[in-house]
Amino acid sequence: MDWSASTLWWLAAGVLVAAELASGTFYLLMLAVGAATAALAAHLRLPFAGQLVAAALVGGGAVAAWHLKRSRVASAPASADRDVNLDIGERVHVDQWDVEGLARVQHRGASWNARFAGAGAPTAGTHVIRAIEGSELLLDRLPR
Repeated sequence: MDWSASTLWWLAAGVLVAAELASGTFYLLMLAVGAATAALAAHLRLPFAGQLVAAALVGGGAVAAWHLKRSRVASAPASADRDVNLDIGERVHVDQWDVEGLARVQHRGASWNARFAGAGAPTAGTHVIRAIEGSELLLDRLPR
């Protein structure tokens, strides 16, 4: 049985997609796109060298573009990331602060230690949770 080059490229693309599904790395999917591009080049009857160049340019370019995109995304530390902790951004009321900028606040039915993490002197009133370090809420003034 004689398989065409395009069939082999489609099989390679399928294997890469299956490997991506098993491993969870998005980079293998980018390489599968390159293999699919090579399969299309084979359908256009480009020589094998042209198919390899198409796979390398598209697959390698997609991997490089994805890597650059991921490296530019600066995520907040987990203690201040709302995707990690849904309490970030919630509001709490502070009755009074002590001289060290500490207070006790009620949040989600429990009493929490809170520390003022904003600029200036802390004042009583409504504050927003900016981060959580251990069991301590880091609070800032409510933006106006």
